[in-house]
Amino acid sequence: MPVWLIPVAYMMVSMVLAATLPRLEYAFLPHVEIGISASSALAALSAVASGMMALTGIVFSVAFVLLQFSAVTYSPRFATRFARDPLLFHALGIFFATFSHALTATAWVDREGKGQVPIVSWSVCIALLVASLLVFAMLVRRLSDLQIGNTLLYIGDQGRAVIADSFARAHGSQSTAPSPSPDASDGLPNQVVRFEGSPHYVERLNIPALLGLAHGAGGRIVLDCAVGDMVTSGSVLARVHGGTAAIPEAALLRAIRLGRERTFEQDPKYPLRLLVDIAIKALSPAINDPTTAVQALDQIDDLLRRLARQKLDIGRVRDEDGVLRVVFPTPSWEDYLALAFDEIRMFGITSIQVLRRLRAALTVLEEMLGEDERAGPVRRYLAHVDAAIEASTLDELDRGSARREDPQGLGLSRT
Repeated sequence: MPVWLIPVAYMMVSMVLAATLPRLEYAFLPHVEIGISASSALAALSAVASGMMALTGIVFSVAFVLLQFSAVTYSPRFATRFARDPLLFHALGIFFATFSHALTATAWVDREGKGQVPIVSWSVCIALLVASLLVFAMLVRRLSDLQIGNTLLYIGDQGRAVIADSFARAHGSQSTAPSPSPDASDGLPNQVVRFEGSPHYVERLNIPALLGLAHGAGGRIVLDCAVGDMVTSGSVLARVHGGTAAIPEAALLRAIRLGRERTFEQDPKYPLRLLVDIAIKALSPAINDPTTAVQALDQIDDLLRRLARQKLDIGRVRDEDGVLRVVFPTPSWEDYLALAFDEIRMFGITSIQVLRRLRAALTVLEEMLGEDERAGPVRRYLAHVDAAIEASTLDELDRGSARREDPQGLGLSRT
């Protein structure tokens, strides 16, 4: 269900209850009273309605502050975290439900001039008021998520989750059976599927569905788009090679989920992108906060260590018989290194703190990989950082300090 429907659903349910409960109460419990006069009940309901309207305005203001702060301070791409926060929409729903229920219930107070008060509706209104205050307290507590440490940890946690999920699912879906046919595509494709419409990002690939379509047609689906790619009108999404039957284009398009923005799902690059965005914004002359960049590098370092332990080439999926059925682009180890370090190295070249933390991350990665072929690109990146330090405007003493490894940036150098 779209998140904007949550407040509407709350409000509609509350208004239906406010219109139905008094009818049932007057019909089946006509003599139930708790000692509240009609004027007191009416005053209480009116106060709740007006007060909750004001509180709803405050919540809207808080929501706009969250969006503006996250976009300006961190990254415009990170603002969607708060814009789509379910707590915000449930809070607005409870607030809408409270004042709409109170307003509707006022119409049933002293309705026939007999001084009757709809006790059940009045009690429900008070319960909604208490719930609203509790949810408001939760929203205020959510403001702590704006702290830089919590923000970076959240992005890092999303990255760790997507790495664990994506590679575990990919390895589980790959068959170990020998392939009876060559893996290369057989000549020109016999079917090309293109995208038509306004630009969208590839959010998710439904690999089991693609595998089933390719297996059913006896062919091979080669995707031109990767998760995180922008596709525009006329872009090739997939090519089908071989097979005895055409794959329904609608079914193939359903297996490639598109959206207006990139998401964490199936995209280990996206958390790295957000962390780098925060780091280079902190290194801008207007902010000049290298410590935040170092904190972002802490999370980047951890994500790269996890990626270093994974088999990254997961873009070739076989069926149970070992026949290659689905091929899609995946980032290489060099791609991850470039995304994680290039921009931070460029914008942090005059920060000793950032350079020391950058060297510490690369040195640990090199030691961790040992004789693995991925250690070669790490060594080249380390040499590139050293060459950049030598070519920087730092004086000789500062260059010597910048060439030391320090996992804290400054304060605990390794010799």
